Amino acid sequence: MTLEELAIPLRTLRLLAVDFPGLPAPDVDVSPLYPERLRLSFHDTSCESLAAFEQWRTALRIAPDAVDARTQSDGRTRVLAAEGSFAGAVIVLTAYADLPAADRAPAGGVR
Repeated sequence: MTLEELAIPLRTLRLLAVDFPGLPAPDVDVSPLYPERLRLSFHDTSCESLAAFEQWRTALRIAPDAVDARTQSDGRTRVLAAEGSFAGAVIVLTAYADLPAADRAPAGGVR
């Protein structure tokens, strides 16, 4: 595969930078395995990553009911995930944040 074959997500990333310059910077992933997909992820030990996710979700007009909320790492980490589209690319948003001990699910449980 050539870099040109990743043009869709790369152009989309460029457009996002122009259209939404004030939004929080995500981790960005473009892969030849999914040449039409642009992954934007947010990792933070506080809930700031969840706020960044919500800002991007709103900007990309992804419906709130399209968000999958779950926990992982024995209930220690909250995960939000959603997909949408922008400029011809599939946008995958994911956020990870540590949950305070009081909000954690029991071992093996899901919240």
